[in-house]
Amino acid sequence: MADAVLFEFLHMEMVAELCAHDPDPGPGGQNMNLSVLESMGFRVGQALGERLPREMLAFREELDVLKFLCKDLWLAAFQKQMDSLRTNHQGTYVLHDHSFPLLLPMAAGLQYLEEAPKFLAFTCGLLRGALCTLGIESVVTASVAALPGCKFQVVIRNA
Repeated sequence: MADAVLFEFLHMEMVAELCAHDPDPGPGGQNMNLSVLESMGFRVGQALGERLPREMLAFREELDVLKFLCKDLWLAAFQKQMDSLRTNHQGTYVLHDHSFPLLLPMAAGLQYLEEAPKFLAFTCGLLRGALCTLGIESVVTASVAALPGCKFQVVIRNA
């Protein structure tokens, strides 16, 4: 439990520090900050993927890899499993988390809805990094319709 609280605090401070340097970042400035957060998450995702037992790395299909991320990796990172996984069977997967732990502190009011996406950049990188370690190149985006829920869209790049 203490690890989860420390991780949430660290994550909030990373977002606050990267987004507070310039109150008016100009064109592309905010995107640069989110890119830095996503890059940090990518490296953490790679490290998590490298620590997986070798027998877990022998997945046969993309869907098996995504199921693993939704269950085991999400459990290791956020102490809960992803709520749902949907696919169109053409390389696009949508992962839903109806109570995402990093958005729970903001769930009290709608005024935080437009600020929520910057709290998902790190996690997009985390997913992309873990997928990369497992041999899958992807693009991961996130969206928030209602707090504290979010969805991550994973599009697999064809090799």
